Amino acid sequence: MAMKHGAHSERELLSPGMRVLVRGQEWLVDKVEPNSLGNHAVSCTGISALVRDMTATFLDDLDTITPVDPVKTRFIPDTSARAAKSHLFIESLLRATAPTDARIHVGNKAAMDSLPYQLVPAKKALAQPRQRILIADAVGLGKTLEAGILMSELIKRRKGRRILVVTAKSMMVQFQKEMWERFTIPLISLDSSRIQQIRSEIPANANPFSYYDKVIISIDTLKRDIQYGAALDASYWDIIVIDEAQNVADRAANGRSAQRAKLAKRLASRSDTLIMLSATPHDGRARSFASLMNMLDPTTLPDPEQYDKQDVEHLYVRRFKKDVMAEVSGSFPERKVTQEKCMATAAEEEAFDYLTDMKLVMDMHQKRSNSFLFKTMLEKSLFSSPAACIKTIDERVKRLAKKDASDQTGDIDRLEGLKAALEEIGPMQFSRYQRLLQLLRSADYGWHNGEDADDRIVIFTERIETKNYLKERLRQDLKLPKKAIVSMDGGMSDVEQQKIVEDFGTKSSPVRILVASDVASEGLNLHYLSHRLIHFDTPWSLMVFQQRNGRIDRYGQRKQPDIRFMMINSRNAKIQGDTHILEILQQKEDQARKDIGDPSLLMGKFDVDQEEDFTREAIESGESAENFAARLCIPDEDIDHSDERSGDVETVADDDVFDPLSFFNLTTLDGSDTTSTEENESAGESVTGNADDGGIVDSSTLMSDYEYVDEGLSCEEFRQSAGLKSKRQLRDAHGFAVEFQGDSPLHAWLRRRVPNTQVLRGNIAEWSDDAKYCEDQANGLLARINDESWSRVQYLWELNPITEWVGLKASSLLYQRDEAPIIGVTNGNLHADETIMLMNGMVANRHASPVIDEWFGVRYLDGECMGILPLEEVWRITGYRGNLIPGTTERRYVNREDSAASSEQIDAAQLLLEDAVSRGKSMLSDCGEQYRAQADEEVTQQMDRIEHWSHTRKALLQSQGKNTKENTKQVDRMLEQYADWVQDTLDASGEPVIRIAAAFVGKE
Repeated sequence: MAMKHGAHSERELLSPGMRVLVRGQEWLVDKVEPNSLGNHAVSCTGISALVRDMTATFLDDLDTITPVDPVKTRFIPDTSARAAKSHLFIESLLRATAPTDARIHVGNKAAMDSLPYQLVPAKKALAQPRQRILIADAVGLGKTLEAGILMSELIKRRKGRRILVVTAKSMMVQFQKEMWERFTIPLISLDSSRIQQIRSEIPANANPFSYYDKVIISIDTLKRDIQYGAALDASYWDIIVIDEAQNVADRAANGRSAQRAKLAKRLASRSDTLIMLSATPHDGRARSFASLMNMLDPTTLPDPEQYDKQDVEHLYVRRFKKDVMAEVSGSFPERKVTQEKCMATAAEEEAFDYLTDMKLVMDMHQKRSNSFLFKTMLEKSLFSSPAACIKTIDERVKRLAKKDASDQTGDIDRLEGLKAALEEIGPMQFSRYQRLLQLLRSADYGWHNGEDADDRIVIFTERIETKNYLKERLRQDLKLPKKAIVSMDGGMSDVEQQKIVEDFGTKSSPVRILVASDVASEGLNLHYLSHRLIHFDTPWSLMVFQQRNGRIDRYGQRKQPDIRFMMINSRNAKIQGDTHILEILQQKEDQARKDIGDPSLLMGKFDVDQEEDFTREAIESGESAENFAARLCIPDEDIDHSDERSGDVETVADDDVFDPLSFFNLTTLDGSDTTSTEENESAGESVTGNADDGGIVDSSTLMSDYEYVDEGLSCEEFRQSAGLKSKRQLRDAHGFAVEFQGDSPLHAWLRRRVPNTQVLRGNIAEWSDDAKYCEDQANGLLARINDESWSRVQYLWELNPITEWVGLKASSLLYQRDEAPIIGVTNGNLHADETIMLMNGMVANRHASPVIDEWFGVRYLDGECMGILPLEEVWRITGYRGNLIPGTTERRYVNREDSAASSEQIDAAQLLLEDAVSRGKSMLSDCGEQYRAQADEEVTQQMDRIEHWSHTRKALLQSQGKNTKENTKQVDRMLEQYADWVQDTLDASGEPVIRIAAAFVGKE
């Protein structure tokens, strides 16, 4: 049936996977998308020889797009050995089937040690009409992997062709590698150098986001480049992922956060699927957490300051290490935490005494404004290093000199006096540095000066001057090679940061020590080759503790994390009291991590700056360590939500009550649970996922991924398209390697579908279906000594591009247009006058996405229909899957070369086609009615929900005096858009579409 010139009822027949005729050529439909004119853009891949492998988009109001009629299918006998030809063809059709349920089909098979709790976010998201979710698991539980599982499921469902990932610049390579080496999702990195290259390759008015389908970009690059504004608005994605989502919450903390929040809101409307990742998703304020929830679903919260857990629990998942310990045996070795104490040297004591006795005139004004005393800033920087303190002094002296060259207050002289005392602290007088050297050299610590490439050290320090000092001094004093110690800070470019992280995780690189500022404390995986972390200075924020320690104490760590704190003792009572405050912070963080999972609850600030203010106030007031420890607890009353930061900050309402304890099922420090028994029991399934083992689906395909690709690369019909020079088995894993000819079309095709050309170095490609082997490769444990940062071995599974290539070839080259195999079965289960028609049937929604996608057989005896069979019954009767030969990996098939269908059987099958197609469509119509009955209930629920939201939102605006015409229009517009989306997505409006896959006939 031709489709052109706005024939709306006919358009709905077009669905992904369908063969169509356009301009005299045959195409495979990849996607059907509505445009603003009410027509459809049909994206296709060429099948006919003239257009093979070409991609094109046709407009159904301009081109005649004709679906291939299944009744016109001609049956071709399969005479290939073991029916290899038809097996490959039918397998390609089976693999193109899109799941229409909410179960896990592929995500659990990725190159990772998949644990039940990691599948929960995907299950939860797939159960929703739209896959929009905040994955808020604690540091180190594997949020990136959980996002990859969900993305894999969506790709399998043909909802993941275009993907945009937004993350911190230091995280880009790590995220890119995780997605490729575990899930073979090829994200192209748009770092600063690549952007410049793309701009030179495309027209000035071209959209850079149309250049690649799957990209990863840093949020700072995205928000900084004004040219991206219009490009973002003109782009639409299947999936958008925002990493470290707490940075885009609408907290109005400063202009930078507001800018990121505006960008995130912009992105939230440019995709059906939105996945947000954050280990610190809330700041204790209802409004900021609501901003994330409203990005996921703007029709959920009419009042961002008044809501409860039940309103939003479907939109997020949050677990802590204690919640999943039963599932992660061996994956989370318990950390070892040690305080490395040393006595201050005479030079340090002199500087301490000078500092504590010093009285600064400038601080008299600061006391009245309740802001950071400069004297406290000096102490904080001195607790990092003398070099950092000197830098702080120099910068302030410059500012003071500009205001008062004559130094009438005397502050400059006092600061210069402190600087002179600090300059007397050389490396030998710097006690914490000497203790660090002693630790690194000690036999008990067992580092052996970095001789073991699998034993690397991360040293964190807050100040860049301290970082630079440690990098230079350690290289000299430990006599390390120049490249053995590297450093990283936020002033570096995205390319520089990515290179350092890459080198630190590559076994063949010479790096042994990474000295980093807190730019490296968010999200980075530093645990592959390191289980040692040293805090050279102690953070004043519990959140920074979490982030730093989480770099090595995380899922996948194979050794016991060894965490050290460099602490100093002093005879100066003030300094000693303040160091005790920092010791209490470290001890409380460790206790809270074990007891409640979220140490930030102890201060109730949920913001690094405010937590540092909390500690600063204790130090400036001279509070005792005992009193400070007593205040670090979760009070029975509401957590303090006051916002004490200075600057242009939005005032928090008194009734802005947000209780993270009840939201995230946390316990108090005494172990008492804050939720009811019923809540905990109902939350158990969502926390661990153990209660839903039935949520995972085993494949019903004919062959493994390895067999499928191996057969494809060996297929005579594909030989010219593959352009292979040779093929060999891998030596150290189950898999194979191929060498391409210089002009190999397959090699060129693959190069466009890998995230980095290092994956296909030279003319060689390697694949293995051994998930453990590929996981070890991704972890850097089996890296070759050739300075290669990307593993050549690709994980061979359903989503690998090579599997896609075999599917394209198998579905287009093995049988011509309107052809399907007919196979003779010799197992005695099918008589000579029996026929089974194997077919696939699909019903689509208004977006042309399948809501029903079923395989079945129609069985005939002497021309009479005996019934419709499920796929497994077809396999059982025909034996077409074959049986494993004992002791081998080969299969014994019931069909042989001499069992081809006779001409009479072929003719009989042809006569049955029209009836079989009619019965198949009738069955699909019945399935459609059942689906519609369920969908109507879901539509009603969704409509009731968003209409309630609309009424409540308008009433709130009315009560606040904001019920303007524009605000009312905005609410109505959101209601209409979401209602249209629900109807288009859940409505099974398409006519049943049938594809004939094969016919089976009985043979003696």
